[in-house]
Amino acid sequence: MNIGFVGVGRMGANMARRLKDRSAEGRIRGGEQFHITAVYDTNRAAATALAAELGCAASQDLSEVTAESDVIFTVVTDDAAMLEIFGGSGDNLLVNARGKLFINCATISPQVHLDVEKLAEKAGAQTLEACMASSITQAREGSLYLMCGGSEDAFRKAELILKELGSVVRFIGKAGEAAKVKALVNMVMNINTAGLAEGLALGAALGLDLEMLRKVFSQTGAASRVLESDGEDMQNREHTCFFSAAHAAKDSGIALALARSLGLDLPLARATKEQYDRMVAEGLGELDKSGIAELTFKDRHKHSGDHV
Repeated sequence: MNIGFVGVGRMGANMARRLKDRSAEGRIRGGEQFHITAVYDTNRAAATALAAELGCAASQDLSEVTAESDVIFTVVTDDAAMLEIFGGSGDNLLVNARGKLFINCATISPQVHLDVEKLAEKAGAQTLEACMASSITQAREGSLYLMCGGSEDAFRKAELILKELGSVVRFIGKAGEAAKVKALVNMVMNINTAGLAEGLALGAALGLDLEMLRKVFSQTGAASRVLESDGEDMQNREHTCFFSAAHAAKDSGIALALARSLGLDLPLARATKEQYDRMVAEGLGELDKSGIAELTFKDRHKHSGDHV
């Protein structure tokens, strides 16, 4: 099976490496062979470097990726990028796409998944959303948490590949449904991250030992996955990016748009998005989401430029 990747940043590149390694080791279930045949990215240098590493083509056109592949993964930044790669004038992924399967992993608006599915159907192709509730390390190790939406037929075709990438592969329902779940996952995660930053910031301002405080948090109702992943980083100002503040702002925005469409007011989600928007405005958008602590700790709010 020939596989292409469009969008080879932190996540896409490591997913491609994982599939390459598993196939090279002969460890694919059912004896299937996966061949990474083409990669594409608007960052041409990233695409050519990964192509050299994997021994595949660095396509200059989106249609080339489709031509070289049976299955194409897309991992792009936002709604606009998704609509461009599938519906852009001239070159796009749906040129001569009949019989192809597109597995779309970006966190985007549910409606865009529906729009892309319709475009693909007109071209004789299939799409599946495979939303990822995990980060870079899990992409490389093949332990992603994948939430899938689309037709059951598309899911069955993709399932073998997805099980090489994810420790959990869950079929949620029709197109757009998995994207709704992913939006809520990230909304709650972002709220938890902001709450943790405020708790640690207040603890620091009170002169408490933050090592002790994190331990107490972990053993009480303040415990969370975010505490495990981000607590120490917030304390030590270690904000190497695994999930950027800019993406946190975007994803909280997707959830808030869904809420507005239903007449719901979500004050915590709104306040959290405002914090991440502030990070972006202050030039901190490419820090990890843990960098929200830079806004809350009393001695950090001037942003002296020494952020990791």
